[in-house]
Amino acid sequence: MQNSRGRRRAAGPASTPRVVEVITSERPRDLHRDARRRRGPLRQITEFASASGIGQKAGVALAATGLVLTVTVPATSPVMATDASGATPVAASAVAPQPQISAEAGAQIDFSRSAVVTQADPDGKLKQLLSAQSAGAISRAASAGSLGAPLAVMTTASPFGYRVSPITGGTGDFHRGQDYVAQCGTSVMAAATGTVTFVGWHQFGGGNRVVIDHGNGLETTYNHLSSSSVKEGQTVSRGEVIALSGTTGASTGCHLHFEVQVNGEVVDPTGWL
Repeated sequence: MQNSRGRRRAAGPASTPRVVEVITSERPRDLHRDARRRRGPLRQITEFASASGIGQKAGVALAATGLVLTVTVPATSPVMATDASGATPVAASAVAPQPQISAEAGAQIDFSRSAVVTQADPDGKLKQLLSAQSAGAISRAASAGSLGAPLAVMTTASPFGYRVSPITGGTGDFHRGQDYVAQCGTSVMAAATGTVTFVGWHQFGGGNRVVIDHGNGLETTYNHLSSSSVKEGQTVSRGEVIALSGTTGASTGCHLHFEVQVNGEVVDPTGWL
């Protein structure tokens, strides 16, 4: 029979409803499922990169995506090993001693001080400059600061160069050094390490004078001294007291006349201090 919409009615009895089969057997347990759940996604990606041999390229690619990987780099600290029992860490050097290195009897080992130049070693800087070239070839920029101050307080009284003579009053007097204010009896110090080559009276107006040779044509002189405490041939160190200031020779008052000579010619001391 058909209804008005053309759908056939069932002529027979109603079909029996299907029974849903209940599976009671337990599925095999995945032994690694819990371990995968405990590992986060970052850990899984890292292990995948290590297992597949991706290496550094994978690390760069993953870092670009915002992930951070733990990269193992060689350590500079001593390598640690374990003892025979595997309990106590010991230094690898104790397990495998390093071989001893010896030199021949005639070998020359040079620990040159001038090879190490720091701000705390101004003599090293000066020695390096003088050993590399003559003092006359050193530029002002390179020589600046290579000599130390001969006085604890440096106050200029008369600069290097042409001036009006304080003794004659005439113009065109060439001042061969730099005058610094110093009361008579003020300590005068060596500007750098060197050898004393002259101690005595300077007949051309310097009065009591000390000259120190620093090598390769560089010398410093200290003039108008009241007394000196060094002798010719003596080696002095930078900052060592060598004399006391005074007003001997062609002087109008207590002060220190300080000169710097390069290959026998005077130069402006401020280019070296």
